[in-house]
Amino acid sequence: MESYKEKATKNSSSIKAEECLGLPLTREDRVRYDRQILIHGFGEAGQKKLKRSSVLVVGAGGLGCAAAAYLIVAGIQNLTIIDCDKVELSNLNRQILHWQSDIGKYKANSAAEKLRQMNPTVNITSYHNKATCQTFRQVVKNYDVALDCLDNWPTRFALNKACVEAGVPMVHAGVRGFGGQVTTIKPRQGPCLRCIFPKTPKAERWPVLGAAPGMFGCLQAIETIKLITGIGEPLIGRLLVYDGEAANFYMIKVKRSRTCSNCGRRK
Repeated sequence: MESYKEKATKNSSSIKAEECLGLPLTREDRVRYDRQILIHGFGEAGQKKLKRSSVLVVGAGGLGCAAAAYLIVAGIQNLTIIDCDKVELSNLNRQILHWQSDIGKYKANSAAEKLRQMNPTVNITSYHNKATCQTFRQVVKNYDVALDCLDNWPTRFALNKACVEAGVPMVHAGVRGFGGQVTTIKPRQGPCLRCIFPKTPKAERWPVLGAAPGMFGCLQAIETIKLITGIGEPLIGRLLVYDGEAANFYMIKVKRSRTCSNCGRRK
């Protein structure tokens, strides 16, 4: 099977002309996204793919704020944020879309307000209803990619299950202290989150350096853009771990589990 890198090399533009239908780029688009359009293999064709894409960000905390911000400025046309919590003072050291004046507001709405100011040419929707497994089943099928920017494992696994059932890619990230991990879930092509973490981690209030979720949210945005444009090699079957205290990156290969309750090969 060809790797993503081999496919990109075979097509000099990385994106076939027939795949570039949809909304045309405006003069403002060409100026706003000039620097990424210059990337070899990206071009206007890649920008058009972003312009017709829809992304779901679940969680408007540290990860979600960073990921959503960089997806919006990259030109993702339709972005939806789900978060049922309200902004608290303790959030402000890491959740960069929430400011002092936002304390008490729903995080989803607070984040959407800033994102619209950052890029008024895109569509942003926010929901602050309690996200349930059934809600995810109804919602994820309408998106090209879903992002797990959550801070609790039961909801993460509910999102993972819904994405596997709908065949929608999911980009997961988690942080702790100075570090964290990120991986890309592509149903039927690699392991899902339950394959990687068969046992639900213990619930706890873990420590987080403010910059750590910013870093991993940015990585989630990059993974999402790679999935949508077809450029590069997403972290499918690989878990990227960063130890910030030692300044070391580790790549761990992960495989699908035949007995996984979500994506076992018997299914």
